Amino acid sequence: MLKNIYLAGGCFWGTEKVFKILNGVTETTVGYANGHTENPTYEEVCTDTTGHRETVKVSYDTDRISLEKILTAYFMVIDPTVQNMQGADIGTQYQTGVYYEDKEDLTIIEKFFSKEKDKYTSFFVELLPLSCFWTAEEYHQDYL
Repeated sequence: MLKNIYLAGGCFWGTEKVFKILNGVTETTVGYANGHTENPTYEEVCTDTTGHRETVKVSYDTDRISLEKILTAYFMVIDPTVQNMQGADIGTQYQTGVYYEDKEDLTIIEKFFSKEKDKYTSFFVELLPLSCFWTAEEYHQDYL
């Protein structure tokens, strides 16, 4: 069965690269998630006024890869202890987050988050239903 999960991990170029190479991921698309403006541009998202996160839509085949494996890869490449930044990238668009479409995924994600939170004294990864996703400009797709 094909499903989607949306992962904000800082700059979407590097985040997308991680998931493109996972066996079972069928497609990745970079874009902007869960903000309050329609069809934002990269320049608008970088103003810290849209509420959008740089996010990767990860489409995957549940017969070939589990959501747990995808989340394991995700937590290997992010720093969950910082807010509104990853590495040298600072701004609200770089906030980490997991955004789901399917309520059935929430139980899996919450269980995974619970284990991850036990590893850190601070934890800032958002966990929310997907409210919107706007595909980023073509020049951002498959950048790396």
